[in-house]
Amino acid sequence: MAAQRALSRTRTRLLAVLGSLTLGCALWAGAVLGLPTAHSDESDHELARQALQQGKVLPLRTVLDQVERQYQGQVVKVEFEHEDGRFIYEMRLLQANGQLTKLEVDAVDGRVLKVRRKGQN
Repeated sequence: MAAQRALSRTRTRLLAVLGSLTLGCALWAGAVLGLPTAHSDESDHELARQALQQGKVLPLRTVLDQVERQYQGQVVKVEFEHEDGRFIYEMRLLQANGQLTKLEVDAVDGRVLKVRRKGQN
């Protein structure tokens, strides 16, 4: 019985250490590469960079701060798109209550255009 408790404590500590290392590596990589805390792919990045340089959209950091405050969560994924003549940030946000929310945000003014929560249509 004591051996099982010791094994359980060791397993718990190991998982905590691995979790901390994973988070630390992700934060370190983001800081070194100058990446925002959210994910974007290369083509999204280039399109967003050009639109930002031309003054056509708000900086991603500005929009992330606004969305995370308004919806009380952490953006975990971002896609930048140009749809129907409009620049859009598509975001997935993990809210404090564990709810996964998908947002479409106007990249020009930061206005939330559409909200979908996991399990809702």
